[in-house]
Amino acid sequence: MSVVTNTTTIGAIEAPSRRNTELALLAFAVVIPVFAYLNVGLAIDGEVPSGMLGYGLGLALLATVAHLVVRKWAPYADPLLLPLATLLNGMGLVLIWRLDQSPRLIAKAMRDYGSFSPDAPKQMMYSAIGIAMFVGVLLLLKDHRVLQRYTYISMAAALVLLLLPLVPGLGKNVFGARIWINVAGFSIQPGEFAKIVLAVFFSGYLMVKRDALALASRRFMGLYLPRGRDLGPILTIWAVSLLILVFENDLGTSLLFFGMFVIMLYVATERTSWIVMGLLMSIAGAVGVASFAGHVQARVDAWADPFSCAETVPACDQMTQVLMSFGSGGILGTGLGQGNSDLIGFAANSDFIFATVGEELGLAGVMVFLLIYGLIIERGIRTSLAARDPFGKLLAMGLSGAFALQIFVVAGGVMGLIPLTGMTMPFLAYGGSSVIANWALIGILIRISDTARRPAPAPAPNPDAEMTQVVRP
Repeated sequence: MSVVTNTTTIGAIEAPSRRNTELALLAFAVVIPVFAYLNVGLAIDGEVPSGMLGYGLGLALLATVAHLVVRKWAPYADPLLLPLATLLNGMGLVLIWRLDQSPRLIAKAMRDYGSFSPDAPKQMMYSAIGIAMFVGVLLLLKDHRVLQRYTYISMAAALVLLLLPLVPGLGKNVFGARIWINVAGFSIQPGEFAKIVLAVFFSGYLMVKRDALALASRRFMGLYLPRGRDLGPILTIWAVSLLILVFENDLGTSLLFFGMFVIMLYVATERTSWIVMGLLMSIAGAVGVASFAGHVQARVDAWADPFSCAETVPACDQMTQVLMSFGSGGILGTGLGQGNSDLIGFAANSDFIFATVGEELGLAGVMVFLLIYGLIIERGIRTSLAARDPFGKLLAMGLSGAFALQIFVVAGGVMGLIPLTGMTMPFLAYGGSSVIANWALIGILIRISDTARRPAPAPAPNPDAEMTQVVRP
């Protein structure tokens, strides 16, 4: 008689981490801006710019640090988010440096302030702080579901951030908008960080209240209208967004916050009526405030017919220069370093930097940048769909929706689709608050995608099923 023992091993299929793919894409994301930097230098001075090596090494170092942290602490994360953000950040540094070389802007700074301070080195410093924020998110946030515990703390923190610009002595009024604060000599825009904190609050709140908000009391013209007592949340957020618009004259932030909440509300309840009501309420609020807020009304006039008031209203003059920049760019653009978008003057490298893209890279370049932004949004939505928990789904969708809304209001305002809002293109425009907050946003999306794509642990083996005896005569 012989005894044969068979052992069955049960394990999970190892999912590919795609970190080598990310590394290869990061190499392209560094090389492309370096060649763009070289192109600008050759176009302006006819020689290789002296700072190209330092710029290339600095960008490569930041990208390498971010990649190594992702490889170690988020090995199953989406492989496209980091390279796409790095490419945008790198190209933004090139465009800001290109505008720093403008003789017109240098002469204007010397005339107005008596000195000229280039913005590209400061933006490189802000990018390094942004990468540090990105690394901190991945190191400290081991599981995104921990944020759910701080739902109402997030609401309080967001309100504090939004109210800081109104504090006397701390807030700063710049061309009618009161959305900055001064801290240790630096200008900070708290609204950029508030959008992330609000996304956390909305995700935690809607995860608990989505069943009640999904109930409908009556149907009108094919839409399921919510019950009266369930209108409280959307009315509250609507009122807060109007208060931001009234007291801070910040059309972009109010649209961003209210739009993000409506998107997350629709995702949580699957009720189209919330989208319709949100659009109607946002239009009504914007029209109502624009009727008595001079700063908003000036932007509406500059949007409606900028050429009629170009000689009397600065906002109209800027808008005419922006439209002419896009028009002179044509299909392929004038070439990096060979445009005249510096005629825009104030905020040429921040609010209106997309006009430089339109003029020097043309319609093709504009579509490429919008495609890159679209890919980030698509990967964020894919992360939301892949998340295994409701909070993660809502948080990823909220962050992706906020990112998409910011692209829409900025690009739409610069290209004349909607009135200007005063917001900046993520990663592309000059501004420390924007680049730091958006690197934190990418870090949270990478953490959620790592949790979603990580293979489930192998089940514990059953001792009773491990061994079978076969008796043979």
